[in-house]
Order: sequence, then structure tokens, then C-alpha cells
Amino acid sequence: MTSDITVVSFVAYSGTGKTTLIEKLIPLLCARGMRVAVVKHDAHSFSIDKPGKDSYRFSAAGASVTAIVSGARAAIMENRPVDFDDVLSRIGNVDIIITEGYNTGPYPKLALRRAGGEFPAAVERCIALVSDDEADKNREKNAVPWFHIDAAAEIAEFLAERVRKIERG
Repeated sequence: MTSDITVVSFVAYSGTGKTTLIEKLIPLLCARGMRVAVVKHDAHSFSIDKPGKDSYRFSAAGASVTAIVSGARAAIMENRPVDFDDVLSRIGNVDIIITEGYNTGPYPKLALRRAGGEFPAAVERCIALVSDDEADKNREKNAVPWFHIDAAAEIAEFLAERVRKIERG
């Protein structure tokens, strides 16, 4: 399924503003008629369930997979390692998958940094640079587009155009 869906990774060091930027981009992309999925990388153990709830109790009892479904949403909790590409392959009926993190993955990257910091990926591995440092505009002689970290509308248009180009083949 994922081969037909544009996947773009937002990579940056912790505290740079990845989540804030992605949160701003989602409604802008949706306003352009796009269906958006987001996959967040978490380097730590996380829990989306609440102690005492039925689904938590099923997982705690040893279920490898626990799902919870309502008329409005669903969640599948895998209580085992799952490969990132396997997760992506399960996502369908969207135009773009934005990943937060996954710096070492094979997907196109938008690298973010704050002034004085470093980009987490080599510029040549990126489709765009995002920062609050105007000097980055001319970095690498404009090898890739640069966007100010507060220019969510411009970044959304850049991503929408990328999806349109891929759809046109």
C-alpha cells in the first residue's frame, strides 16, 4: 500500500520544533484536500493505554495484540517489536505519511534545526531544510529549498506539490 503514498520524514534533534511544525502542517494540508497520516518515532517505551481499563488489562495479561474499536476511532496496540516499514504498509487511504523522526530511514527528509544547532542529516540527503537561521537560505548554494521554521503555509504547499508530482508520475 505505502508504495503509492508519499512518505516524508521530519528529522531534528529533540526540542527543535518537529511536533509543533507538523501540528501546524496537518490542517493546512487537509485544507488542500489531502488525507494525512503521521507516524511518530519514540526512542523510549510508551503507553497509549490507561491502567485499569479493559484493553490495558488484556495487554498486561500477555496479549500480543490488543485492539480497541468504537464508531469514531480504532487503535491496535502491538505488545511486541514491529518493523517501521510494516507499520507504514498498514496505512492506506491517505495522500501523505509524515514521520516524525526516523533520521536513518530511506524516506525523503526535511531537516530542522535552530540557529546555532546542527542539522541531524546530511544536506544532500534532504529534500528541504527548515530553520530559524536566515543564513541557511544560502547553505550549500541552495542545493535544496530552505524554509523558515515559522513558514508552515509555504512548507505545506511544498509538500502538496511534491504529492501532486508523484501522483502525476
